[in-house]
Amino acid sequence: MTFEQLAIFVAVAEREHLTKAAASVNLTPSAVSTAIKNLEHHYGVELFHRVGRRIELTESGRIFLGEAKSLLSRARAAELVLSELGGMRRGTLSVFASQTIASYWLPSRLMRFHALHPGIDLTLTIGNTRTVADAVISGEADVGFVEGDIDEPALAASVVAQDELVVVVSASHPWARASELASEELVATPWVMREVGSGTRSVFEDALVELGIKVEDLAVAMVLPSNEAILAALDDSVCAAAVSRLAAQQHIEAGKLIEVDFCRPVREFRLLKHKERHSSKAASTLIEMCRVKRT
Repeated sequence: MTFEQLAIFVAVAEREHLTKAAASVNLTPSAVSTAIKNLEHHYGVELFHRVGRRIELTESGRIFLGEAKSLLSRARAAELVLSELGGMRRGTLSVFASQTIASYWLPSRLMRFHALHPGIDLTLTIGNTRTVADAVISGEADVGFVEGDIDEPALAASVVAQDELVVVVSASHPWARASELASEELVATPWVMREVGSGTRSVFEDALVELGIKVEDLAVAMVLPSNEAILAALDDSVCAAAVSRLAAQQHIEAGKLIEVDFCRPVREFRLLKHKERHSSKAASTLIEMCRVKRT
C-alpha cells in the first residue's frame, strides 16, 4: 500500500465520484479506477459498490476510511515536521565548549544564531577540552569548541579564532614592578593553576617546556576549575597565574591585575565535529556563523 493509493481512496470515498476524485488528485479517471481496483485485489476486500454509474462505500470501505484519513494526517504531520526542520523553524542543537570560549567568545555568536533561528532549542554545556571532545565523539554534542590542539582521529578540527595566554599577578606582587623574569623566579613563586585537561593548562605547560621548565618544578599553591576563580584568587595574593587574555583583559585595564613579562603563547580556538556523523542544518549554520570573521 502506498500513500498515493491512500490519497486516491480517500478522494473517491469522500466524493463517491471517480471523475471528481480524479480531478482532486490530478490523475485521470482510469488511473484512479485502476488504483482502487489494485488496492481491493491486493487485500481481497471490496471497498466500493459499483451501482450503475454510481460508486458508494461498502461497510469495509467505511471502516477503512477512518484509518486511511488518520494515516494521511500523520503523514502530513511528519512532512510538516521535516519541512520545519529543514527550514530551521524547530529543532535542537547541543553545543559543548571549553570554559574560556564559552564565557568570552561564543555567547555573542550563540545569541546571533538564536535571533535568526528562535525555534531551535539551543543548549550550551561547559567543560574542559577533554570533556568537549568526548561529547562530540559520543554524539552528545552536535558541535564542540576547544582551546589548543586535540588529537582525536574521529574528529575534524578547524581553527575559528586565536587568543593569547598571559601571566598575571596582583598589583601588590613583587613581579608587578619587574621588567624581566628569570626562569628561577618562575619556579620559585607560587602558582594558581587550571585543572589537568584544560586547554589553558596545556598551552602553559608547552610554553614552560620551551623555557626548559617542567610543570612539576612549579610551586602549585592551588588548582581551580575556572578562569573566574583563578582571577579572584589572585586578588592581593603572592601567587601568579597563566590565563586567557580574553578573561584577564578587563582586570588588567582596571589595574586590578598586572600582566608580567612572559612569552605570551598564542593558542587557537578550534571547532570540533565528528568526521562520520552528519551535521544537522542547524549545526551546519552555526558552524558557518562561527567561521565568519566578525568586524
